[in-house]
Amino acid sequence: YQYMLSRALTKACQAISCRAFASAAPAALPMDFAEVPNVDELQLKEPDKKRKLNMCTALNEAMDLALAKDKETLIFGEDVKFGGVFRATVGLNEKYGTDRVFNCPLSEQGVIGFAVGLAADGSRPVAEIQFADYIFPAFDQIVNEAAKFRYRTGDNFNVGGLTIRGSYGAVGHGGHYHSQSPEAYFAHTPGLTVVVPRSPIQAKGLLLASIFSPDPVIFFEPKILYRIAEEEVPEEYYELPLRKAEVMKEGKDVTIVGFGTLTRQMKMAAKMAEEKGISCELIDLRTIYPYDFDTIEKSLKKTGRLIVTHEAPVTNGIGSEICSKATEKCFLHMESPPMRVCGYDTPFPFVHEAVYLPNRVRIFDAILESVNYQSL
Repeated sequence: YQYMLSRALTKACQAISCRAFASAAPAALPMDFAEVPNVDELQLKEPDKKRKLNMCTALNEAMDLALAKDKETLIFGEDVKFGGVFRATVGLNEKYGTDRVFNCPLSEQGVIGFAVGLAADGSRPVAEIQFADYIFPAFDQIVNEAAKFRYRTGDNFNVGGLTIRGSYGAVGHGGHYHSQSPEAYFAHTPGLTVVVPRSPIQAKGLLLASIFSPDPVIFFEPKILYRIAEEEVPEEYYELPLRKAEVMKEGKDVTIVGFGTLTRQMKMAAKMAEEKGISCELIDLRTIYPYDFDTIEKSLKKTGRLIVTHEAPVTNGIGSEICSKATEKCFLHMESPPMRVCGYDTPFPFVHEAVYLPNRVRIFDAILESVNYQSL
């Protein structure tokens, strides 16, 4: 079995375009990924009051505001009292006390089972799973309990105050137990909302919206962006809409859909395409499930071409669902087949991480293939 997996990865590496890299990611283009706050969407009262935060400190600020807003908000997980392995909860225990910010035993099933019970009793728990790779021991509690609580009680009880935070995705050196993207497992479960932010501004607003959502939310945080993503974040409380995608950049030739870290690769690929005279429309899903197909459909009817990208393996990933629905709803508008630029169907590799991950070169190749497509 291990031999077969090794062979599969080798073949995947050989299948990459000759312009793709072999042992390291291509150097980043000189681009500023910081964004200007969308004042209309954020509905800011004091838009000029902002300060530079990275994604980790933006998440910390969101949890601070949630704790201050509602005394029923509780934050807990492994090492959370001490700030967490990524320091996202640093200072919160000192400010709000151990009754509201505290550590849990090393049992993901226990952490989430406890959180489900708290939410059912009216609390607003924010439970942290240290790495999304370790969420699977809690799978039954999430899929069979949290997701179905409202349904099976006829709406007499619910766990709408439940938020589950987890760091997900590649980090450069995580290997197969600290790099996985498990969003598709939960995007197959009615009753859950799955959210992934791309930047500090988005992280703060989406986390606050998740904490105060009437439905249980799984909030996956791209850990590679914790420190490298920085921008001027509004200081005040604000929420961003769940289940609503955002058009980051308008274009007319190709629609590219993604989320989280890969929105950066999308931007760089779009810049490369512009040099070839190709205009790309970029869409950040933000909410992975239930996802906003209306925004994608509107874009597709304009561009006629679709590329979806994510870090998770290509088969049965979110990209498969979006491409399938695009074919159902927009077939007569399509100029070329929908395409997926994703991770390969292997365990997440350590040495070959740079080969495994989608990058701007692979996305750019897909853009060219889509634009130059000719049916037989």
